[in-house]
Order: sequence, then C-alpha cells, then structure tokens
Amino acid sequence: MTQRAALILAAGMGTRMKSALPKVLHPVGGRAALDWSIALAGKLGCDPVACVISPESGPLRAHVAAALGESGIIVQSPALGTGHAVRCAEAAFAGMSGFLVILYGDSPLVPAEAIEALFGALEAGAELGVLGFEAAEPGLYGRLVTAPDGSLERIVEARDANEAERSIRLCNSGVMAGRAETMFRLLARVTNQNAKGEYYLTDLVGLVRGEGGRCAVVTAAESDLIGCDTRAGLAMAEAAFQQKARRAALDGGVSLVAPETVFFSHDTVLEPDVTVEPNVVFGPGVRVASGAVIRAFSHLEGAIVGPGSTVGPYARLRPGSVLERDVRIGNFVEVKNTLLQDGAKASHLAYLGDGEVGAGANLGAGTIFCNYDGYFKYRTVIGAGAFVGSNSALVAPVEIGANAYVGSGSVITQDIAEGALAIGRARQVEKAGWATAFHAEMSARKIRKD
Repeated sequence: MTQRAALILAAGMGTRMKSALPKVLHPVGGRAALDWSIALAGKLGCDPVACVISPESGPLRAHVAAALGESGIIVQSPALGTGHAVRCAEAAFAGMSGFLVILYGDSPLVPAEAIEALFGALEAGAELGVLGFEAAEPGLYGRLVTAPDGSLERIVEARDANEAERSIRLCNSGVMAGRAETMFRLLARVTNQNAKGEYYLTDLVGLVRGEGGRCAVVTAAESDLIGCDTRAGLAMAEAAFQQKARRAALDGGVSLVAPETVFFSHDTVLEPDVTVEPNVVFGPGVRVASGAVIRAFSHLEGAIVGPGSTVGPYARLRPGSVLERDVRIGNFVEVKNTLLQDGAKASHLAYLGDGEVGAGANLGAGTIFCNYDGYFKYRTVIGAGAFVGSNSALVAPVEIGANAYVGSGSVITQDIAEGALAIGRARQVEKAGWATAFHAEMSARKIRKD
C-alpha cells in the first residue's frame, strides 16, 4: 500500500470560542476534538502524523507532544493561511513520496470512509482529492466548482465568489489529500492575491489543473464535517455525535427507553440486550455486558458492568469500578476503584471506594468505605458472603472475612475473622422516666418565658 501521512491544522487562535482552553482541546463525545483527528489518522494507517500549532499554544503544545511526540509539532509563525500552514510542515515530510491528507483539529467527526475514498481517488490517478458536502446554507463556505465529468475544476472562497458561484451548494470542508511531493512543490507557487491576503491551500486545485492533473471530489454528510470553532459549533458537533451513537446502540441490539436523554462517549461499548433507562450519562471508558440494566439518572465513567448486573437508579460508577456477573448497585450508591464479584449487592445509599467485595456479599444502606486519611488511599476487602449492617463505617485498611457479619451502626477499625460477628458501637443505656421529666420541665420553662 502507498505510504500515507497526515497533517492536522490546529494553529487557529479560536477567539470565537471565548475560552482559555484552546478550541481544539474542547471535548466532543468525551474526547478532545483534536484527538478525534489524531485517532482518525491512526485508523487510516498514517505515519508520520504531525500537527500545526501557533507559538502561543502552550497547553496545546504539551497535548500534542504527549500524543505525537516533539517530532509531531509544527509551529506556524506568523499565521498566513492554510497554504502557509502546510508549507511550514514541509521539512517534517521531506522525502515522502506517498499520500498526504490534511485534517483539522476542530473537525472531530470526519468519517474514516470518506478519507479512504480520497485515498482511493489518488490510487485511481487523481493528483488531488477534496472532501466536500452539500450545505443547507452555504454562507461563507468555499464553493467546489466541478466539471461535467464530476472532477473538480476549482475552489472559490465565498469572499471571492461571483453571484453564480455563490449559488453552488457543494462546499469545501477543507479536508484534502494529495501526493505529498506534488502538494509541496505546488505550494511554493501559491500567492496571497485574494480578499484576505492569505496563502490558500485551496489554490492547489487550480495549480494541479494547470499542469493537466485531475482533481477529485468526495462527499460526506454536512453533519460529519461540523467545525468546532464556536460554542454553537461545539454543541452542534456533540449533538451530531450523540445522534449517531444512539442509532448505533439501537441498531446493535441495545434497548434505550428514551434515546434522546442518553449520552455516550466516543468509546462506550454496550453489548446486545443491555437496557438503558432515561437520563443516563456514559463518560469515557465504559463497557456494559449483555443483560445488564442501567437504570435512570445514573452516571458511569471508566467502569465495567458485567452480565446481568443492575446499576441505579441514581447511581454513580467512577473510574476503576468493576462489576462482575449479577451485581446489584442501587440508588444513591457511589463506587470508585472497587471490584464487586458475582452477586454482590449494595442496594442503596453507600460509598465504596478502593476496595473489593466478595461474591454474594451484601452491604446495607449507609455503608461507607473510609478510604482516605487526607494523604493516602487505603483498601477495604470484604469476603464472600459477608453481611455489613446499615450505617456502618469501614475504616481502611481493613479486611472482613468471608461470611462475617457487621452489626448495624458499627465503626470497624480492625480486621474481622471469617464467620465472626463484629459490633463497633457504644452500648445502649436506658434511663427510665427521663424523657417524661424532660418534657415537663421544658414545657414549664416555655410557659414562664411566654
């Protein structure tokens, strides 16, 4: 296969986002917009992958370095347009004879199939391929002017378009792929003689055509190409992602009682025959096995839910939560970094943090794993079949043996042997007649005061 490489443009300042966070780091589907493009490049087999940023993007530079390494950072200074941005990366792709795709850090939903089609057009002989879409309202989008045979003749920026060109609905997404050596050779001939005084990447189309080369157009849905350069655009991209994720879940055999109220992340995995009730949020890193039920108003992140298990309503699973088969996590239960083995139950009003709960164990209402002393975290281990009475505080590190009992209202600070009963509360004392005398005295005081 011909070598593939990707260059992601992310040097825009994002001023319309009105945020201290670089626009390409705002999340869509629980993942930074830029990371969608990085993941897309990886899925397509692109190597190398680089990202163009501005010199002012400190947090963005660190993010790109973590994802691609320092070699993946290209700095554009000053910002003189998309054509100039690509030229800044010429040294990074020196000697490459394969295909180069230009992606954007603020366009997270570009489908891999569309880029594969661009590469396919190059394999078929085109020198350049452009990804377009039919816009409902073309507005300020660049227009794709095509020939009778469907090939691309030129791209006209909206500001430079005449009336006939502005009537065209086929618009430019900005995504482009071409033969790397051809792209860099022709970029040296691009000028800034246009309304914005910038070096347009889109001028490559005219230059390729001028040499007798063919330019292809591949189309995708407008919803696949939403740019997240404003808060409104970000919200539109999120809505488009969620709509696709919900449809994919339904098509995959998942029951969504009220699909429009369920929110997914980019990596949510729900197996067939999972049921999800209304108003559930899946943060990143969630897997739910067949037969599980996620009840209403629950929030899951970084968690694994096993077959036949039930979560919620109003439950929270935080990162590191692992529920094996037929586990019950009920209303107002929070679980963090804790393994619950087959059949374990915490049916209501509990916090389970940094621990392990054995098969068939039952934790009563108000059970708390006291896992943090202000400096370090400690583990609580509960054996199989153990029973913890309501309103009990288990002060970690502590281990409760298999089939042991903890009396309700206990504060447990020491290990409990297998099969033992532990009671960690003050002895009850009863004073006969005290309440009657108290009421009489206080009522008399109130009368005197009035």
